[in-house]
Amino acid sequence: MRAEAVTRVKLVFKLFDADGNGVLEDDDFTLMSDRVAAAVPDADQERTRAMRASFQQYWETLVRELDADGDGRITYEEFQACVLSPERFNEAVDAFAAGFSHFGDVDGSGTVTRPVFIGMMRGVGFELANIEALFDAFEPDAADRIRVDVWEAEIKNYYAPDKGGVPADLLAAGVAA
Repeated sequence: MRAEAVTRVKLVFKLFDADGNGVLEDDDFTLMSDRVAAAVPDADQERTRAMRASFQQYWETLVRELDADGDGRITYEEFQACVLSPERFNEAVDAFAAGFSHFGDVDGSGTVTRPVFIGMMRGVGFELANIEALFDAFEPDAADRIRVDVWEAEIKNYYAPDKGGVPADLLAAGVAA
């Protein structure tokens, strides 16, 4: 497992702990999807529903894989063990990557504008400078748009335990391991 992967996962746990109580719970994922939905008010209902469903599937996978005592709470240690195990979490990551990235394609062009990308990523809680660096790493076109499929693939890289030196690392730049 690469150090970059551990740093990325540590950051996403902190961000997904939307209420800041040190554990992940169902309400954290609802709050997070509410924040992302609010950041893209022009998204249609179908895309909004798919994005929310991807957050819910992510949560349900965590609970199914990790919540042995049934308390509805996931600690960082439990989280890291699951999300960095592709055999346990790839299906949820794939669904999350698709639902999240496609949500930003508000006009159905297969692309996401910088303002929408920034809004969604700020909704998750990433730092603006890191978001801008990632967007630029995706080599936006002349209209300042990135391809949805490129973003979707990079979300998957974010959760890959064997990946380092990838654009996804830019989101965790400046985060202590």
